[in-house]
Amino acid sequence: MSDIGKLIQEINAFRDDRDWRQFHNPKDLAISLSLEAAELLEDFQWKTSEQAIEANMENIKEELADVMIYAFMLSDDLNLDIKEIILEKMQKNAKKYPVEKSKGRKMKYHDL
Repeated sequence: MSDIGKLIQEINAFRDDRDWRQFHNPKDLAISLSLEAAELLEDFQWKTSEQAIEANMENIKEELADVMIYAFMLSDDLNLDIKEIILEKMQKNAKKYPVEKSKGRKMKYHDL
């Protein structure tokens, strides 16, 4: 089993020990993921990246962990392999953003 698979098992064991599985359907996991991402954004609001990191690194780590936990639970719930879906998305992105057109640019693929 991969390291990610072991991590997902640990996350699920934590959830199952508390009988929270009943609350973790795909819709609610997606909502929770979005809410945690918004909490992560709050650490950066009205600050430069540098200021936010200096002032909020501990909370940034916690909120990022929450985002990842919900993402891992959602992927597991949907029987999706994290590594596989990330690699597939990177292949799609490579086609949309070829190096020769996108290197050093922040433009959306349809504007390249």
